[in-house]
Amino acid sequence: MSQTVFHAPGHDHARCTADALAHAEALCKQRAQRLTPIRRQVLEVLLESHKPLGAYEIIDRAASGGSRHAPITVYRALDFLRDQGLVHRIESRNAFFACVGDHAKGELAVFMICEQCGSVGEASSAAVADGLKSAARGAGFTPKTPVIEIAGLCAHCRDAA
Repeated sequence: MSQTVFHAPGHDHARCTADALAHAEALCKQRAQRLTPIRRQVLEVLLESHKPLGAYEIIDRAASGGSRHAPITVYRALDFLRDQGLVHRIESRNAFFACVGDHAKGELAVFMICEQCGSVGEASSAAVADGLKSAARGAGFTPKTPVIEIAGLCAHCRDAA
C-alpha cells in the first residue's frame, strides 16, 4: 500500500497548498485544460481544509467581499476537478477533498477518515485493487467508482488521546 499522509498539526500549510496548486496548474496545462479562477479557488479552499467539505461549505469559505458563487458554479468546478483527478468525493460524507495522492485515473483509492478530527488520508494498493477486480469479475460486476472508505482514528488523534 502506498504511504498514507495525515498532515500533522503545525505543518507548513502554505507550502503544501502552494505546491499542490502548482501541480494542478502544470497538470491542466499538460492536458490542455484551463484551471479557471473559480476552479482554482474551489481547489484552494479544499487544499486549505485538509478535510472533506460539502459544496455549500466551499461556497461559504470561497465567499469574498460578500459575493458568493452559485451552487451550480461550484458543482461544475468540482466536476472538472474530479475529472482531472485533483479532487475526490467522499461518498459517506457527501463531501469533497483535494487529492494528494499520485495515482492513475480509475485506480483504486483507499480513504481513511478520522472520526475525531475529520482529516482524510489517501492511499492506493495494487494488491487490494487486484483482489477486488478479481472478485468483481467473478461476480460479473463492473465497478464504476473504485473507492474504499475506512473510518477510524488518525495517528495524531490516537496519540493525543
